[in-house]
Amino acid sequence: MRPEELRAFCLSFNAAVEDFPFNPETSVFKVLGKLFALTNLDARPLTVNLKCDPEDAVRLRADHEGLIVPGWHMNKRHWNTVTVDGGLPDPLLRELIEDSYDLVVAGLPRAERLRLDRP
Repeated sequence: MRPEELRAFCLSFNAAVEDFPFNPETSVFKVLGKLFALTNLDARPLTVNLKCDPEDAVRLRADHEGLIVPGWHMNKRHWNTVTVDGGLPDPLLRELIEDSYDLVVAGLPRAERLRLDRP
């Protein structure tokens, strides 16, 4: 997945926006003010921090050693850093990004979830 594809996919979700709260290089993708993906689109290798169910996070790290690691500068239990241009199949990357979005949305108040069509 190329950087522009990563950006476009993150922005394809309902109410997703790109923000730069830390510096001009770090893209933070949010849904209703809550972070679901964080990346430097110019970095090589290209990586993205994604929220993940803790049990799935451990399994993914074991299954994709070196490509999925505990979240850099994040809560290591709930976040993974995923190497985007390192050999993971695009369908898996898309699934991990969508899972991150869904986990964040699940933590939103019910009224906001319903607005997003994700009860």
